[in-house]
Amino acid sequence: MARQRTAQQDAAGQDPAQESTAPAGTVRAGTRNPLVIAALALAVCAAGAAGWGGWLRYEATHDDAASFAQARDDALAAGEQAVQNMNTLDHRSLEKGLDSWEQSTTGDLHSQLVDGRDAFAEQIAAARTVSTAKVLSGAVTELDQRAGRAGVMVAIRVTVTAPKGEPAVKESRLLGSLTRTADGWKLSALGQAPVGSTGG
Repeated sequence: MARQRTAQQDAAGQDPAQESTAPAGTVRAGTRNPLVIAALALAVCAAGAAGWGGWLRYEATHDDAASFAQARDDALAAGEQAVQNMNTLDHRSLEKGLDSWEQSTTGDLHSQLVDGRDAFAEQIAAARTVSTAKVLSGAVTELDQRAGRAGVMVAIRVTVTAPKGEPAVKESRLLGSLTRTADGWKLSALGQAPVGSTGG
């Protein structure tokens, strides 16, 4: 009887560490499964590719916005300068002033200035006037980068000084059409803005 109790106690008193050894070994062996490792690697690669693709899309969008903003700023700067040039003329340096007009324009407007240059020079020389312009504000009203076209509205103050009398000062808003050329943006049309028009 004593021997039976001892055997039963030995069987019941088996070391717990030995019971847990097999299951633990089984779990560790499972994590070394090549298929599991490959699946994890693919998941990591897929996540990395998705993140990289998202970043590239963000950069492309950001670059487009930056490019548009730069083109808008370039068009506005060129438009304001061209409008100022077209309203500045000194009878004492006519050739220089008229050259500036032609350099600021393109297309039909440029052709009109070239064709009428001599007649206009005679008129200004006879009147002996000095016109100076100051840009008060400006805004891009439209911009088509692909077509190379833009529109600007420029508020300007022009002072005309004649040999006699007080200088005449006039403020006005002008609408200009710009065309992108190999030398940058140039005026292709210029006219008075309708009453009530606002830039913005």
